[in-house]
Amino acid sequence: MSTGSLKMKKLLLASAATALVANAALADGHSEIKIGVFLGFTGPIESLVANMGPAAEMAIAEVNDSGALLGGASVTSVRGDTTCVDAAAATAAAERLITADGVKGLVGGDCSGVTGAALQNVAVPNGVVMVSPSATSPGLSHANNEDEGLFFRTAPSDARQGVVMTEVLMELDIKEVAVTYTNNDYGKGLADAFQAAYEEAGGKITINAAHEDGKADYSAEVGALASAGGERLVVAGYIDQGGPGIVRAALDSGAFDTFHFPDGMIGAALVENFGSDIDGSSGQHPAPSEELAAQFTALVDGKFEATSPFAPESYDSAALIMLAMQAAGSAEPGDYKSKIMDVANAPGEKIGAGELAKGLEILANGGDIDYVGASDVELIGPGEAAGNYRVVGYEGGKEVTAGRK
Repeated sequence: MSTGSLKMKKLLLASAATALVANAALADGHSEIKIGVFLGFTGPIESLVANMGPAAEMAIAEVNDSGALLGGASVTSVRGDTTCVDAAAATAAAERLITADGVKGLVGGDCSGVTGAALQNVAVPNGVVMVSPSATSPGLSHANNEDEGLFFRTAPSDARQGVVMTEVLMELDIKEVAVTYTNNDYGKGLADAFQAAYEEAGGKITINAAHEDGKADYSAEVGALASAGGERLVVAGYIDQGGPGIVRAALDSGAFDTFHFPDGMIGAALVENFGSDIDGSSGQHPAPSEELAAQFTALVDGKFEATSPFAPESYDSAALIMLAMQAAGSAEPGDYKSKIMDVANAPGEKIGAGELAKGLEILANGGDIDYVGASDVELIGPGEAAGNYRVVGYEGGKEVTAGRK
């Protein structure tokens, strides 16, 4: 071994030792780190959040079991309810998490409107990082123009989903649809993105109409949709709110017998509610490859529904926060926010779900990682994820995988 090699080896060893000492010292100041799990535990997607919350908390438990974060710091998850739709309630919950509970990062929010409200009203003024697993409004792609680089997400925006929806419908040779969307940032953003992509591809939208959640009767809305006509009804709604009301009214009146469901409508509750009545329908939601889905399912081992929409992304959102802390040698958001993109992307050793201890160890020793996680994480800019989609169909009263995008 040459003299130069010996010097380099000594330098690397000294750097690693310095990093370990620094991490140990930081751990003394961060013996307990709190992370907020800021999701709609009540509201129109609570059946999805029933899997998303535990997924985020599983990543936290995995890091705690490793004992490798910042020289042995432990992480405590603190839940906050966004309600999905009530911006005032979400803002108050975020305020409590940050100022009262002292969280150093937020997994969430979930729905786009409440996420934007909490970001601008609470997270930005307090300098706290948010990593959302499911807020998909295209408007949030530009949030980092004002948020000082504090907002990230592991699900792709609805600008991408609009294109995927178009591809799915065109491949099914469906050239004319009616659209109804929940009247908020998510619904409007998705409906607009879809209309632009679908019409550009040669499709015709007969009507693009909002619906309000929480109504007992949607016959008037369905009457307008039926009058406009279309080969299929696109329902850009929420699985535990107005969306099923629209579907039921459409089926009962005979207005439509097949539907297309974006991400907010897909989940076990849809099949439980409608069974074979929606056979022949279609949809899509952000999801990992079959290989990653199988790996994550094995890791979850029945603790929750691993393939439920946004559960893999929730695990990854929590993991990114903790890995970025390790890369920065600090649990302070101002220190680790710049490391989110670094740990999420190449270069570096690929780290999958269940390998958080390995990722933490590499980072502690000054190495680089490329976090793949449960959902094939790839951040293409602050606030923007590349994303993959699972295409679904409905046959024999069951949801089936019809392809990947």
